[in-house]
Amino acid sequence: MTTTQQTPTPVEPSSSAVGPLLSVRDLHVHFHSGGGLMGGPARTVKAVDGVSFDIGTGQTLGVVGESGSGKTTIGRAMLRLIPATSGSVMYNSTDVLAAGAGEMRRLRQDMQIIFQDPAGSLNPRMRVRDIVAEPLQVHGLAKGKDIDELVGELLERCGMPRTAADRYPHEFSGGQKQRIGIARALAVKPKFIVCDEPTSALDVSIQSQIINLLRDLQEEFELSYLFISHDMAVVRHMCKRIAVMYKGKMVEEGERDQILYDPQHEYTKRLLSSVPRTDRAVS
Repeated sequence: MTTTQQTPTPVEPSSSAVGPLLSVRDLHVHFHSGGGLMGGPARTVKAVDGVSFDIGTGQTLGVVGESGSGKTTIGRAMLRLIPATSGSVMYNSTDVLAAGAGEMRRLRQDMQIIFQDPAGSLNPRMRVRDIVAEPLQVHGLAKGKDIDELVGELLERCGMPRTAADRYPHEFSGGQKQRIGIARALAVKPKFIVCDEPTSALDVSIQSQIINLLRDLQEEFELSYLFISHDMAVVRHMCKRIAVMYKGKMVEEGERDQILYDPQHEYTKRLLSSVPRTDRAVS
């Protein structure tokens, strides 16, 4: 007997959205090694090799692939956390890769990231209040008691008590640390967030809670996500569109059900073959 599991429908983009919020064209990220004083043959690793895609307001694009496929490199290059070799990242008609220091400071309010390792992304010497408040202070969005109130509201919205503000990261579980990381990302009221495998370091039961939180926040604040994962099952529940990465290239992109149930590329088929299939295509 076949078990049918209803897959929740990810948040639909706003009907008012006109054109993509973010457009990536022919993005390349190359790393060089060898040669020079260290000796050895010069070598170029094409971590991202000519990737293009769009993300609309309120939409989520899931990017999947095995480790080393270039998923995380795309997200970090889009935010200029690492340098891109060539290409363009247009955010609301502004080229992120060409933006000057002042313009980039403004863009960082709109574009945030949630890291894979919640423990490693939180400064262990800072109290939670200071971790969440830091982006508010950097961007001059609040002062004094207003900061305390905003931090409390952000923590509560992400499922944490206000009293958590007085504690240190080591006092919390992995799932709680990730909620703190999400609260920090939300502090500056971004419009676009790179979710870099935000559930891979968590227990399965906690993963679903974090996914549900991200979807609720997306609906409430009309957020756009680039959702990076190696787990097709997680992406299935989170994304309406999926892109498949292999050796730095985006080998397939399409609607969720097309990718999951009618994949065209051999790599996508191999990737899916390792995922237990207990569900059916949904509308």
